[in-house]
Amino acid sequence: MSGLTAQSLIHSEAQAIDDCWNRIGIYGDKSCSLLAQHIHCRNCAVYSAAATRLLDRYSFEQEHQELYAPQTHEQKVATRSLVIFRLGDEWLGLVTRCLDEVAPIQTIHSLPHQRSRALRGVANVRGALVPCLSLVELLGLDPGVPGATSLRIMPRMLIVAAHGGPVVLPVDEVDGVHNIEERELMAASLSGEQASAKYTRGVLQWKARSLRLLDEDQLLSAITRSLT
Repeated sequence: MSGLTAQSLIHSEAQAIDDCWNRIGIYGDKSCSLLAQHIHCRNCAVYSAAATRLLDRYSFEQEHQELYAPQTHEQKVATRSLVIFRLGDEWLGLVTRCLDEVAPIQTIHSLPHQRSRALRGVANVRGALVPCLSLVELLGLDPGVPGATSLRIMPRMLIVAAHGGPVVLPVDEVDGVHNIEERELMAASLSGEQASAKYTRGVLQWKARSLRLLDEDQLLSAITRSLT
């Protein structure tokens, strides 16, 4: 690739995007002459175009990884560190090596001409546009299943390190990051209806809960497909 890596090209692409919404727009000094017309930057064609270029970068990164991926893969060793969270009434665990951070819930701005059903739009994370995906849609869960309610429970956003960059996954509750014995993770299995669960490595009992362990490789691949 003429001495340039995919990451350096993506970085150059990111620098080429003029994030005017952070300078003169709704997140800046509000001096943009178009702000009175559009009310909010998300209604402006410049903002939408920047979001589209963001998704194009994910597509480019995925194509590069498929082109230069090694033919053999080493056996991954199960980790003990999981972020445990809830969607509806279901508790799930994901290895923390996929996790950049857990953040407070932010406004999600929809995009015209969505590329997939799972893509909900983009969220502004510290001034950067980050794609937002529905885990309920990706995992094929019932969106109508109610979860437990409490004044102390606050929805959160998992910011996950996908193949092309970070993505936002809103969840109903985050219990925290916990260390679980590796032998328990290895012993987790699927049976009955659980065997058809999407992107699932196994199910184990944890704190009197049935905890569904997500397969990080399958999930990250599904995320990438939803963005390309």
